[in-house]
Amino acid sequence: MFLIYSPLINLSTFYSHLFIGFVSTKTPFISFFKFRFFTIYPYLHLLHVRLLSGAFLCVYFCEFLVLNCKVLFFVSEALTMKYVLVTGGVVSGLGKGVTASSIGLLLKACGLRVTSIKIDPYLNTDAGTMSPFEHGEVFVLDDGGEVDLDLGNYERFLDIKLTRDNNITTGKIYQSVLEKERRGDYLGKTVQVVPHITDAIQEWIERVASIPVDGKEGPADVCVIELGGTIGDIESMPFIEALGQFSYHVGPGNFCLIHVSLVPVLNVVGEQKTKPTQHSVRGLRGLGLTPNILACRSTKALEDNVKAKLSQFCHVAAENILTLYDVPNIWHIPLLLRDQKAHEAILKGLNLLGVAREPDLQEWTARTRVYDILHEPVRIAMVGKYTGLSDSYLSVLKALLHASVACRRKLVVEWVAAGDLEDVTATEAPDVYKNAWDLLKGSDGVLVPGGFGDRGVQGKILAAKYARENKVPFLGICLGMQIAVIEFARSALGLHDANSTEFDPETSHPCVIFMPEGSKTYMGGTMRLGSRRTYFKVPNCKSAKLYSNASFVDERHRHRYEVNPNMVPQFENAGLSFVGRDETGRRMEIIELPSHPYFVGTQFHPEFKSRPGKPSALFLGLIAAASGQLDAVLQNYGNESKLLPNGISNGKPSVKTYQNGNAIKSSNGSLNGVYSNGNGVHH
Repeated sequence: MFLIYSPLINLSTFYSHLFIGFVSTKTPFISFFKFRFFTIYPYLHLLHVRLLSGAFLCVYFCEFLVLNCKVLFFVSEALTMKYVLVTGGVVSGLGKGVTASSIGLLLKACGLRVTSIKIDPYLNTDAGTMSPFEHGEVFVLDDGGEVDLDLGNYERFLDIKLTRDNNITTGKIYQSVLEKERRGDYLGKTVQVVPHITDAIQEWIERVASIPVDGKEGPADVCVIELGGTIGDIESMPFIEALGQFSYHVGPGNFCLIHVSLVPVLNVVGEQKTKPTQHSVRGLRGLGLTPNILACRSTKALEDNVKAKLSQFCHVAAENILTLYDVPNIWHIPLLLRDQKAHEAILKGLNLLGVAREPDLQEWTARTRVYDILHEPVRIAMVGKYTGLSDSYLSVLKALLHASVACRRKLVVEWVAAGDLEDVTATEAPDVYKNAWDLLKGSDGVLVPGGFGDRGVQGKILAAKYARENKVPFLGICLGMQIAVIEFARSALGLHDANSTEFDPETSHPCVIFMPEGSKTYMGGTMRLGSRRTYFKVPNCKSAKLYSNASFVDERHRHRYEVNPNMVPQFENAGLSFVGRDETGRRMEIIELPSHPYFVGTQFHPEFKSRPGKPSALFLGLIAAASGQLDAVLQNYGNESKLLPNGISNGKPSVKTYQNGNAIKSSNGSLNGVYSNGNGVHH
């Protein structure tokens, strides 16, 4: 028996030291922990067999447990889902979404896999039927989910693909609970907010957190949850109660709460006031949630005495109090958090200090610096319906920014309200009319984004006509493409009453028609939504070259109307080319005017898949054409002949850009600050 015991003891020591030594290297790859655990597992089985041989090996078993307790601890920590909750207090609009995205990016830079969830405490099932003026843009996901625009920030920052279930709303939760009640799942119990609604919220979070969103197998390591609204809102109460229970359920080492609050500066004395944050934290604690970290929004960095005061009255360690002061653009926020060691505070709260590495943000830093040195402008006229709120076109702005940096240009957006271009405005407000046309004519390119309804349609048609006749680079998205088709029918085909049945159901020349599969009864979730495949029918067209000569691309859609396929031959005979179509060949996806320097329209929304360092192909074409670089870009991208991984880039970490026809340094740049003029909100 002794001959068996001795080598087993040595082997136990070997495995333990090997594993613990590996853990101490702070390697970020969680999968390797799983590999090492299952390397030891056969040995545990061998131990079980040997134990049956005699009681003497009980001594060995005890020693084995002592030697490997640290191993099992690290394995347990590595395999447990971690949660970071971001809440907001005092006022709305503090930037919780950007903060949550930046935290996710920082953790990803530490080698962890990250997913995100946004909680919106409104009764709408989703954001699909909400006004852009009230809620900003509706962001569309691959699976067709119409969600809050913050999920767009998550996807852009983290380069992930979320699902509709990553956006939790009160409407979805209540709908789920009521369906269970109707099925009899509650077995006759009285259905109440507590425990049934709160349990449903917790179950939803755990289920969605385990869905992989980065293209890899298995769940992520950390789930960042953003709770919309502010602490104290009546609408948020069920979620706050559920999250309080959830934090207890998963345990303190698996849950970290970051509270974003406001520290205003009084202009009279220039003093930073902490009282609003104190009250916000007190209210949060009274609801059962205790913040681990405070992220304080202010116009300048927090002074030491202010931090000490917040630490004393909010019961948060001074090193866990962060300042999110004003910066030139939001790409500085992850760097700001890193410089304040936010990742260390989060990793400590999640028991991951021994697992994660130091954050690697070299590429992000370079991208931010590229933005800071841009000076040569490119002016794009944004002709839209919702120009009074820039968030209505947030993803379009980001896509323009990504493309502008790739072309080494400073983006200037000229906001043009479509209605201001119409003849009726010339009569009622001549100054507004003149200003709108001056902005349009002074731009290097024209973009008509998507939209609904007939308000401003005539102004958009006039903008498309101006761009077509004056050889100004033009990009029309969704409704913008339909507008371009209507304008071409009126001007080139002489069909003066040509229109969309959306605007004139009785038109004798319906260029754009309602899709057969659409629903006219329900508004929400009844459009053609999500990622769909577009096949190129003209191999050497500009769009195909920008997509690196791919045979097809997958892009996201959101529309009820389509170009009338029966009129396509007339358009093509007049010179308008339908270069991209769906798999049936009857649904038009991309139009081009071959005789024009850059006149492109798309039925899909390419802006939703644009990423920092990987700009949308068609937005890149617009900016390149507007800055005189299109030929060089087409030559560069046209040499690539492989399918793009996500429909927007050639899979490289950077794009080679051109200036004045000469190749210059590769750029990973991106920015989120927009220089804008005109009659819209500046952002």
